[in-house]
Amino acid sequence: MQRAAALVRRGCCPRTLGPWGRSQSSAAAEASAVLKVRPERSRRERILTLESMNPQVKAVEYAVRGPIVLKAGEIELELQRGIKKPFTEVIRANIGDAQAMGQQPITFLRQVMALCTYPNLLDSPSFPEDAKKRARRILQACGGNSLGSYSASQGVNCIREDVAAYITRRDGGVPADPDNIYLTTGASDGISTILKILVSGGGKSRTGVMIPIPQYPLYSAVISELDAIQVNYYLDEDNCWALNVNELRRAVQQAKEHCNPKVLCIINPGNPTGQVQSRKCIEDVIHFAWEEKLFLLADEVYQDNVYSSDCKFHSFKKVLYEMGPEYSSNVELASFHSTSKGYMGECGYRGGYMEVINLHPEIKGQLVKLLSVRLCPPVSGQAAMDIVVNPPVPGEESFEQFSREKESVLGNLAKKAKLTEDMFNQVPGIHCNPLMGAMYAFPRIFIPAKAMEAAQAHKMAPDMFYCMKLLEETGICVVPGSGFGQREGTYHFRMTILPPVEKLKTVLQKVKDFHIKFLEEYA
Repeated sequence: MQRAAALVRRGCCPRTLGPWGRSQSSAAAEASAVLKVRPERSRRERILTLESMNPQVKAVEYAVRGPIVLKAGEIELELQRGIKKPFTEVIRANIGDAQAMGQQPITFLRQVMALCTYPNLLDSPSFPEDAKKRARRILQACGGNSLGSYSASQGVNCIREDVAAYITRRDGGVPADPDNIYLTTGASDGISTILKILVSGGGKSRTGVMIPIPQYPLYSAVISELDAIQVNYYLDEDNCWALNVNELRRAVQQAKEHCNPKVLCIINPGNPTGQVQSRKCIEDVIHFAWEEKLFLLADEVYQDNVYSSDCKFHSFKKVLYEMGPEYSSNVELASFHSTSKGYMGECGYRGGYMEVINLHPEIKGQLVKLLSVRLCPPVSGQAAMDIVVNPPVPGEESFEQFSREKESVLGNLAKKAKLTEDMFNQVPGIHCNPLMGAMYAFPRIFIPAKAMEAAQAHKMAPDMFYCMKLLEETGICVVPGSGFGQREGTYHFRMTILPPVEKLKTVLQKVKDFHIKFLEEYA
């Protein structure tokens, strides 16, 4: 057979002699006869198709990296090939990736990470002693004194101890137990893991998960993947995206007709809305969770990102304990933090933690078992998380530089939050609530009836149509509000405020010019 196939491949001029003295044409004929001995089999059907795949995975949507971002990638390739556009670059304002937007890493964090990654540098005089001290502590807790070894499934012990100490300091002395700390691959990993354990039942007993609308699309994606029931509660846009407990009551009562509401998710400071919840609001939410027997998930990854002088971050853990033992001993709470946001912006390290309190002892064993399936979170991400919770303190060599860099990042973000709010509110047909925290704007946009008709003709949601045109005409990539959820009849987009000030001004001016032109085009 191999010889026959080779003969077929050689087929050329019939007068050319083959290697055995016969013409190539007769050799090809011989090969064809041999090949016909075994009839060609038809290609078998694929095992994995859209029809046969897991339907829960197919139901997953994640707008932050959805169709708009795919289109942005296509446009970038076209620009690289020299195809002319009305702009010279795509500005990816769709995602909170600080360093991709030009934010400089915190020096101390990178110094410790360099030392942990390449311990030979511990002998270098170029690194401060406080950075070396932290690197040695982390390495001594790692197998083989190396970041390249596995850790315990729950995370490196000394790092969990540092996280617990950080939480205790943050919460004014409210104790934290390292045994309740689970290091994770970013906050997303912790949220997904705890939801896996919480979801159960079928039919009307299926777990209902209450999420804010607008929400961060991780929640709706994981709920779809786990085949749980999404229970929406709406934030009050007319009141700076405040959370109203009466709205929680409405949502939970309606949900009880078709599922078993078991979980209440809170994002504070808010993503995409940027609101910061008051202490009174948090008390009300905790009381509601206690009353309705709900497991609380507190997504607090933006806890360092608070800009309004009228606002202050209050952790759910602290408020829970201050409400007294009736609450602090009974309300089950998982809270989350990350290296990705705040002043650090270390998204790529995928460092994070969750603290889970009042978890049933037998469930704790199940949680560790589930975590052990993925062996451990990246040890480099764990190390990065340690530096976030154990930064330089007064009297240490790196303290002044660290404080200066941290204040610079957060100060710039505060200025950009105010700049964004002010500039959007100067545009006819755009309204933006105050950006109290986090790192996004979620302005409401007016879309004329003719634009909605055009969107329908393109089989797009109106805000998707708007954002796609914005991308194609200006190169600015933002995410339509429909990807986060919004009240029917309202339209928004989410845009990060991370670009440097001058670039952000350019972005905002381009959005303004585009919006005015859009209104004129579809008036």
